[in-house]
Amino acid sequence: MPPHDEIDSTARIAQELIRFDTTNYGEGRSNGETDAAEYLGALLEGLGLTTDYVDAATGRTSVIARVPGRNPSKPALVVHGHTDVVPADPTNWTVDPFGGTIRDGMLWGRGAVDMKNMDAMIVTALQEILGSGRQPERELIVAFFSDEENGGVFGSHYVVDHRPELFAGATEAISEVGGYSVHLNGQRSYLLQTGEKALVWIKLVARGTAAHGSRVIRDNAVTKLARAVAAIGSREWPVQLTATTEQLLGELARIMDVDPHRVGPDELVLSTGTAAGFIQATLRTTSNPTLLKAGYKHNVIPDTAEALIDIRTLAGEEDAVLEEIRELIGDDIEIVVMHRDIGLENTFDGPLVDAMVGALGAHDPGAPVLPYLLSGGTDNKALAKLGIRGYGFAPLQLPAELDFPGMFHGVDERVPLDALVFGRRVLTDLLLTY
Repeated sequence: MPPHDEIDSTARIAQELIRFDTTNYGEGRSNGETDAAEYLGALLEGLGLTTDYVDAATGRTSVIARVPGRNPSKPALVVHGHTDVVPADPTNWTVDPFGGTIRDGMLWGRGAVDMKNMDAMIVTALQEILGSGRQPERELIVAFFSDEENGGVFGSHYVVDHRPELFAGATEAISEVGGYSVHLNGQRSYLLQTGEKALVWIKLVARGTAAHGSRVIRDNAVTKLARAVAAIGSREWPVQLTATTEQLLGELARIMDVDPHRVGPDELVLSTGTAAGFIQATLRTTSNPTLLKAGYKHNVIPDTAEALIDIRTLAGEEDAVLEEIRELIGDDIEIVVMHRDIGLENTFDGPLVDAMVGALGAHDPGAPVLPYLLSGGTDNKALAKLGIRGYGFAPLQLPAELDFPGMFHGVDERVPLDALVFGRRVLTDLLLTY
């Protein structure tokens, strides 16, 4: 590991953030984000900014600050990140997932890409701007939310619902999972996130007869649940193209030099290599079983069994998909909707899009920038309730061999150090000019 003072400031702050174990287990169970929020808040306060700390529950802290801009006639821009992370089992990792290890030119740890890297880029871009006596072009509202990995119940949704005045005057927002590079047919290109799928998290509950494990029991809750889970997990949802995915596929066909009328959407997307990790799931609904819970002893048949299913639909398709899930598993299984949230889709045009494309082009001339729909979700969903239009723009220039989509919620999550420097520079230029 290089000496502490030789690490770029963006990597150093991201490293410190990774060392705060802000694991979010979902359903309100979390190690908490307060320490990370206070760390980021202190950095903002060190720049002369006034911070607001919002506690949705004990230990569930978000921090928000306003940065004055040169042009007060322009609407404010929300620049936001989240400080929580999904769990990481250290037995599966090469390094301590909360150690912030620097090795092989990369920063390793849970949150390195989702999304403590962007949190650090936001802070160091502001340090570069304000520390040199400059101002961003327009007023910024900087927010670091808790609980994003649980849908923002104790984070962005809570802040929007209880403190909407903190976002007064804002019309647009930028956050995670966009502006990163992919290699298409040997050409470095960038995916800019202009929308995201809707979210429906459900729990399946099967009920049956409790009995000794040696008996013949047809009314077995585990068996019922297993059938339902298998049916949902193996469902092949049809391709449904939105305006964004149609535009993306057209650009991919051009870059990959194929005839889109002869190559199907799945085949075209899979030809992009690792980029398909995010893109393929935007072509259709997905329904993935993620957790099973049943029983308490080997020789006892339990009377209930439960499963969690992560469903992502295109915007507006939530109710129709839930109805199809119901028909798929039958009336014998109870469906409990644990959390749902809207899908978003913005057009790939306008001054902010032009500015983001321009900022990437200034640092990587000639590289194409393509719109895409995020298969996951972000805190932009909550901000949309205030009429704020959100995009994904956490710029990173990445090596072709790195499976970037695989880093999200994966083992050995890591990000190249030079990608963090690139991101901070691009973000700084965007905030100075837009």
